[in-house]
Amino acid sequence: MVKKIIDLEPEVPYHIYTVSETEAQLKASTIEGLTSEEATARLHLHGTNELKGNGGVKWYKVLWRQIANPLVVVLLIANILAFATKQFAEGGVILFIIIMNATIGFYQDFSAEQTMEALRNMSSPTAQVIRDEARIVIPNSQVVPGDVMIFEDGDVIGADCRLFEVFNLETDEALLTGESLPVQKNLDLIKSAEQSLGDRLNMVFASTTVVKGRAKGIVTGTGMNTQIGKIATTLMNVDTNELTPLQKRLNKMAYCIFVAAVALVIVVFAVHKFRYSNEIAIYAISVAISMIPQGLVAIVTLTMAFGVSRMAKAKAIVRRLSSLESLGAVTNICSDKTGTLTQSKMVAVRMWFPGEGFYRISGTGFVPEGEIFRQGETINGEFHTQEEKVTLAFGSDQLLRTIQASALCNMAELRRTNHPETHGEWTAIGDPTEIALQVLAYKAGLPKPELVENGFQLIAEFPFDSSVKRMSVVYKTPSSSKADTSEHLIFTKGATERILDRCSHYREGNTDIPLKNEKDDSIQADFASIIMERVDALAEQGLRVLSLSYRKFHPTPGVDLVHGLDRDEIESNLIFLGLVGIYDPPRAESLPAVMKCYEAGIRVHMLTGDHPSTAAAIAKEVAIIPADTDVKNSSMVMSADMFDAMSDDQIDALNELPRVVARCSPNTKVKMIAALHRRNLFAAMTGDGVNDSPSLKAANVGIAMGQSGSDVAKQAADIVLTDDNFATIVEAIAEGRRMFFNIQKFVQHLMSGNIATILVLVVALAVKDNQQDSVFPLSAAAILFMNLCYSSPPAIGLGLEPASETNMKEPPRTSKQGLFSFEVLMDMFVYGIVMAILSFVPFILVLFVFEDGQLGYKCNAGYSEVCDGVFRARATCYSTLTFLILSHAINCRDIRQSGWQWSRLKTAHQNKTLWLSIIIGAMILFPVIYVPGLNKNVFKHLGISYEWGLVFASLFIYTAFVETYKFVKRRTMA
Repeated sequence: MVKKIIDLEPEVPYHIYTVSETEAQLKASTIEGLTSEEATARLHLHGTNELKGNGGVKWYKVLWRQIANPLVVVLLIANILAFATKQFAEGGVILFIIIMNATIGFYQDFSAEQTMEALRNMSSPTAQVIRDEARIVIPNSQVVPGDVMIFEDGDVIGADCRLFEVFNLETDEALLTGESLPVQKNLDLIKSAEQSLGDRLNMVFASTTVVKGRAKGIVTGTGMNTQIGKIATTLMNVDTNELTPLQKRLNKMAYCIFVAAVALVIVVFAVHKFRYSNEIAIYAISVAISMIPQGLVAIVTLTMAFGVSRMAKAKAIVRRLSSLESLGAVTNICSDKTGTLTQSKMVAVRMWFPGEGFYRISGTGFVPEGEIFRQGETINGEFHTQEEKVTLAFGSDQLLRTIQASALCNMAELRRTNHPETHGEWTAIGDPTEIALQVLAYKAGLPKPELVENGFQLIAEFPFDSSVKRMSVVYKTPSSSKADTSEHLIFTKGATERILDRCSHYREGNTDIPLKNEKDDSIQADFASIIMERVDALAEQGLRVLSLSYRKFHPTPGVDLVHGLDRDEIESNLIFLGLVGIYDPPRAESLPAVMKCYEAGIRVHMLTGDHPSTAAAIAKEVAIIPADTDVKNSSMVMSADMFDAMSDDQIDALNELPRVVARCSPNTKVKMIAALHRRNLFAAMTGDGVNDSPSLKAANVGIAMGQSGSDVAKQAADIVLTDDNFATIVEAIAEGRRMFFNIQKFVQHLMSGNIATILVLVVALAVKDNQQDSVFPLSAAAILFMNLCYSSPPAIGLGLEPASETNMKEPPRTSKQGLFSFEVLMDMFVYGIVMAILSFVPFILVLFVFEDGQLGYKCNAGYSEVCDGVFRARATCYSTLTFLILSHAINCRDIRQSGWQWSRLKTAHQNKTLWLSIIIGAMILFPVIYVPGLNKNVFKHLGISYEWGLVFASLFIYTAFVETYKFVKRRTMA
């Protein structure tokens, strides 16, 4: 039975409520969170967590776009002119075409806008909440009052919350309060209900940003019931409705074509010596309309929306449409390792201690079941002593401190669920590396909850910082311990070289040994070389290696232990404990994806924070570098220190940029992007942290991680991966290529058909009757109907064409290669001219060979017996041009390969839209020619008989020409 839900008012002063009172008011639990059923019920009651009145798809704006364009303006002028001159048949057809064109355009555009709006919502910020006793990531719009929300460094807070757990949390609330400095949060109860927002330190507010630290809170307000909702604004306002470069180029092309169309109107009147008649005026405007590819912009929008939708299904959310065009040109992918190329399911499998050697840890996954075995040191890579099982009870103090450091210098949580469907299963919340260390502590029998229960009290935390690659915590020991009751311990973990720099001693058994003597640093150097040898040994097995250290801390009396500690001082004079090796297996799909990149001419780079040997081992497994690469002597693997120390000239002098950069910092990523750009390469970069934003923006395509990425990184990115999977990047690139080539295909189809139609209409102006009036080869209605039914529908089908077999087997196009390459422009005019000739010749043959040159009298205005030959010639020309345009759609499926080969035809079921548009277009042709009244009065045709021989002869000749032309291109063009 659903619990009674309290409808909260925004005036409820949660900052004066205790955590328990807040839980009671919201019917929530800080430990278990809400159940899925309760969350769904609250979502229905309170609505989505969104600000109202912030946009959305407006149907009237979409409709206005269909009316306010050059084509419709020309059609409206033609329609008014037709009705004013009592040309009701032409006027009716034009009005029908206006309505049909607007309806189809509105449907396509509105559907595309709705798709894009849905996908924009999918790319909106996510929230980490606890539901059904497990931490999950959900769209921020699905957050409800009573949810337990988790915040970390870089997150944009998605709702107003009452804090109940805080570690060094600072938030940027400038959006709400105007305060430029970050606000330090705490859990202290506030007594005044009227306290200003800036002083409500136990609350966080929607749309503010976590600058530092982490916290948990109970959601108290969502949507318009948040503080930010009261002033109706949002930090996450990203304009994704801007036109892409491609759309801008097409718009410019459309205006150029419009100018050319006006010039054609002048040409038509000039041929008739500017003598006005209704027929000439209607024909002139029809010629102008035939020049304009009326469906072009709508089809581009539809194709892009379809591409974005396909990418969303492949778990890549497009935030900026311009990135779709960029994807097809990507030459280099710079990818992180953990969670992208690997599974991010880490497990601690090895340890090493000075004086004791290596340890092995059994067990896999989150289940804290396993044992610890001491193996000793290796000789020539092999163990020469029998491994022995060890426990904390019989192990050294060194092992105890290492397990304490693993458990306490750690924010991950491990617990069994009580949810009915997953009762008893172990789940973990937190960073995968920290989860692995927490599982290790459980296996050793000293988990963090037990340590905290026994009296270990967290005093201060210095979270992991990518610039120093360390994390430290200060704990007060239990009063029952052997040490003084005021004793404090510092635990630090991080990259080995960054830990060694801060150590003055190392632990061997139960003894602390100084690393330095007073005269020189020789002991330090010797010890460091020994440590790095062991790190290399573990890293060469593909293990991520962390170093752990600790020391006792005696604070100065009177110092504020929460805010008054200096990180540099805390992380000094540490005692080195040992190494932990953590294994993260590669994703099964990473190797095939990397191989597909090589086939597509794309180079993959791994930029990771791991040790060079660890990174190289995984890089070998997924084929980023050859399996026989000598890591220490190869330029393909570099440390960030080495890469960052190189000047731009030195980097540019390298034959090849490194494929693996280890111990990578955010600045290293930016430097790599700059190096790629200097080589005129097109780069995609992945990132997840706040500090990755510069590299994501610097890359041609920035790709953020949807699961592990911060909201700041997602805002800076062009694309967000919902599964954090490298293979998804490759699929996105394939989709970008497919979309670009499809746009190229349907633009070629539309423009070739337009060129053919214009040439026929203009050249035919030379054919004049006895009154020196041109005999029009097509009526105005026929011209308009042809554009509507035979050009646009197949073009839509070409926009939905599946990727060719060679889509990811060809090198990327250059970033400067636009839509209209030399080959595309050449094809456009060649096909257009040939179709024009093959359509105009049957018109001339019927008129001057089969009908003995009988051109009739005023046959442009209407039918009479003397116009019989002209009307039959028009029907022949119309039929020929129609079939040629429809067959040309099949030809445009591939720019060089035959569209009629069996391997292409058998894939017809993959693009039913294209084939249905061709079949229906061919069927519509017959009523236009044979239905009495419709043919003579509207389209100015007569039924034809023997003329079909000319139609199909032209179709056969055109098909033969196309196949020959493509054969020559395959042999002569690179």
